[in-house]
Amino acid sequence: MSEVKNILSEEEQNAYFDKLEMDQLRAALKRSYAERFTTMTNLMKMNIMFSRAKITHYPFTKTK
Repeated sequence: MSEVKNILSEEEQNAYFDKLEMDQLRAALKRSYAERFTTMTNLMKMNIMFSRAKITHYPFTKTK
């Protein structure tokens, strides 16, 4: 990404990123309903897992 910023002007960057976005949309539209369903269920499962996650912190104790 930093290489893109160094080489291209701001206008060229916008055109480049617009093209990338359209390519992603085209690829997404080519996916079958089964692929979309599988991806969505995986995302939903991860969302549930992350919402239930409990983060605990144990202070570091130096042992010899």
